[in-house]
Amino acid sequence: MDHKSARVSAKTPSSGDEFKDVIKGLIKLLMLVIFLGYVFIWILMPTLIYRTKWLPVMRTEFGFSTYFGLAGLTLFMLMFPMLLLACLGCLYLHLKKQKTNNHLIREKATGGGVLAAMRRPMLVKGPLGIVSATELIFLAMFVALLLWNFFIYLRNAFPMITPQSAAKLHQKIWQAKLEAMAIRIGLVGNACLAFLFIPVVRGSSLLPVLGLTSESSIKYHIWLGHLLMTIFTVHGLCFVVYWASMHEISQMVTWSKTEMSNVAGEIALLSGLVMWATSYPSIRRRFFEVFFYSHYLYIIFMFFYVLHVGIAFCFIVLPGFYMFMVDRFLRFLQSRDNVRLLSARVLSSNTAELTFSKAKELMYNPTSTLFVNIPCISKLQWHPFTITSSSNLEPEMLSIVIKSEGKWSTKLYKMLSTWDHDTDRTLSVSVEGPYGPISTDFLR
Repeated sequence: MDHKSARVSAKTPSSGDEFKDVIKGLIKLLMLVIFLGYVFIWILMPTLIYRTKWLPVMRTEFGFSTYFGLAGLTLFMLMFPMLLLACLGCLYLHLKKQKTNNHLIREKATGGGVLAAMRRPMLVKGPLGIVSATELIFLAMFVALLLWNFFIYLRNAFPMITPQSAAKLHQKIWQAKLEAMAIRIGLVGNACLAFLFIPVVRGSSLLPVLGLTSESSIKYHIWLGHLLMTIFTVHGLCFVVYWASMHEISQMVTWSKTEMSNVAGEIALLSGLVMWATSYPSIRRRFFEVFFYSHYLYIIFMFFYVLHVGIAFCFIVLPGFYMFMVDRFLRFLQSRDNVRLLSARVLSSNTAELTFSKAKELMYNPTSTLFVNIPCISKLQWHPFTITSSSNLEPEMLSIVIKSEGKWSTKLYKMLSTWDHDTDRTLSVSVEGPYGPISTDFLR
């Protein structure tokens, strides 16, 4: 009887666990409410109700920030909610009960119903890759948000354009409408830029709450990047056509100190086009280093974007970029010091194994990913590898296996192959991570 009661009590959740579950549920509910409110602001932003009724009142009541001035309202409405979501996500992950991988697999395998069906792959071949019904629905909703913003902006702007108003600016009706449309297209692109960096935050506290990782969310970054560059390219081309029709092509080389700088916008667009062109699969797979190094142009893109739109307006799109930069800074701190490499050996089939020393407290899940940098091969390149060791079986070691296929891995393999193992050799290695794990749905 005593043994049975002990087993029963071991399976019964404690009051502390139940309290944590309640707190986690409340946190997720609060995060959902905040996110819906954030999306609601984006829906209302192009409407006349927001611009003529709500915005003046909010500027009167809350727009006199001591440090930010009128920009404080934009900071509060569009930047603060995302940062609050990130903080709540950290709290949720801290309270989340750790489960073993096998338990998670059994839990997913037994799950059924509509929600489980929505998570299964719906499209396997196509330009979007492998996507589920849920992803398609959210993609369609986001495109609908962009279209809503565009048409509402135009519906409110075009009635204000009359022959008299166009004549005052020495414009024709179609030229005035083209200029108005070009401006509104740029405003629509801001919605893509606001979310662009969130999927690539490796240490994100938002993605794990949704059951996602940065690796599985890269495709969302790709989708947003394609939409963003398409919209911003059309935005720039519309202005070029407008200036040419007005015989004011010299506007392309103006840098206004009081209004939007055209040169800054053109530099941002050109840097974005370079990143966009080198990100296509045919170029990325064949010339990975070109793709990798050109993506550092995001620094130039964001810097000149801020100069183009102004500090006050850039608060609209800064939350995702801010979280990305915080994550990038933390990764920089981790990668500053070289890790202790216990062994580097050559295996069969043109593979090499690197084994690192780690603290016992560092635990990771199967299929977690470790980013590795070897300065003697390339000081800038970081490559992800799946961890092959187990933190339960090898608490003080971490191993990865690298297949000699690309230029970087081939150089590493040849260097290790030529080593004389009777002499002492040291290999300077920096790491970031581990991150993950990636999806294990295939194990079902």
